[in-house]
Amino acid sequence: MFMLAMRSIRQRPGRFLATLLAAFLGAGIIMTFNSLYDTAGRPGVDPVSSDTLTTSASVVGGYGTLLVFFAVASTLTVNIRQRTGELELLRCSGATPGQIRRMVVGESVAVALIGAMVAIGPATLGGRALLDVFEDSGQVAESVEPSFGPVALTSGVGITLVAAAGAAFLAVRRATGARRQQGRARTLLAYAALGTGAVSVISTFAFSATDEALMATPAYGAILLSVGCALLAPRLLKGVLDRLPLTGASGWLAVRNLRRRADHLSGILMSLILFTAVSVATLYMQGVESDAAQASGAVKTLDAKNLQTLNLTVVGIIVVFVCVMLVNSLYAATTYRRREFGQQRLAGASPGQVLGTVGVEGLILTGVGLFFGTVAALAGIIPFTVVRTDSVLPHQGLGIWLAVAAIAAAATIGTSLATARRVLRTPAVEAVAAVGPAA
Repeated sequence: MFMLAMRSIRQRPGRFLATLLAAFLGAGIIMTFNSLYDTAGRPGVDPVSSDTLTTSASVVGGYGTLLVFFAVASTLTVNIRQRTGELELLRCSGATPGQIRRMVVGESVAVALIGAMVAIGPATLGGRALLDVFEDSGQVAESVEPSFGPVALTSGVGITLVAAAGAAFLAVRRATGARRQQGRARTLLAYAALGTGAVSVISTFAFSATDEALMATPAYGAILLSVGCALLAPRLLKGVLDRLPLTGASGWLAVRNLRRRADHLSGILMSLILFTAVSVATLYMQGVESDAAQASGAVKTLDAKNLQTLNLTVVGIIVVFVCVMLVNSLYAATTYRRREFGQQRLAGASPGQVLGTVGVEGLILTGVGLFFGTVAALAGIIPFTVVRTDSVLPHQGLGIWLAVAAIAAAATIGTSLATARRVLRTPAVEAVAAVGPAA
């Protein structure tokens, strides 16, 4: 099975580009920040600089690990579902389910390893650039030299390989019993995340307005709530679709397509929910904290500077990473619908009508992701704002939320329409005759 996996990669490398990109970006982020651990452990690093570097690596490393797993899982799920016919042919040729799982997992691990190895160079440069930011802001002594050592390397490669193997194993399980067991486990994890997030958010009221750890509990609570919503993404999408009063051919067809492909789109919706929740919660909380500190006339402490730098860095990474993954997953998912689009055109739909349906699908997906991500973010923002300022809502206005919504909409709808337009260049008869799943 290992030799078959290697031959599959050599014969059709294009199908693994999405997984390769996810592994490259994920391993790069993890190694970039975990290189701060190696730098903090160098001889002669003063305690203040070491504490700043260690804290930064711990906070962003946790976010990075979560993002890597979701990104790799999303791309692998799309990849494996596109190969249903091929895997079924292998099964009919005598391959056992265990052999097929080992082959797919072997492919995924091999591709992830290549992506992680390629990411070492950029991660080394990224770690140095990140250290320069901390030194320029005075949070780390200028005498500290960058280091890229075993912590960065083993964590980046190890987490990426584990994520690839786990995601591939889960995605390739086709038996009905396995799907039910996996669904139950996913539901239990979702409710556990929602429950833990709610407890974390409520515990915000146990802190005082000047407590340095005040922002931590609502922030992590919002993240856990968004993770719970992300794990329930197919169920949430179907629930929204059942209540949408859309009319017209494009609206009706968009709802039908989304309902039929809800499980396939779960990875994309996960990314949208996490992106919205983390970005909105972090930026609004940081804005509330900065305004409150300025109003009190207090001088910004080193810890406050570290927190602000971390928050902005985390949001920047999430924006770039999730946008790339959204574009990656949407491109693969939309390209795979070539035959479906061809059938619609042969049935009488014009290219404009097909694009209109794709646009409505993207709009619905974006709206659902923004709604549940915003709800999770508000669950953390409101308690933090009440404790910190005695107000219910932050005074930053809708500007931050609108910026997040614009980025999400541009990535989702823009990619879907651009890819669909490209796919529609193929004549309808050729598209229907192409190898792929029927609509």
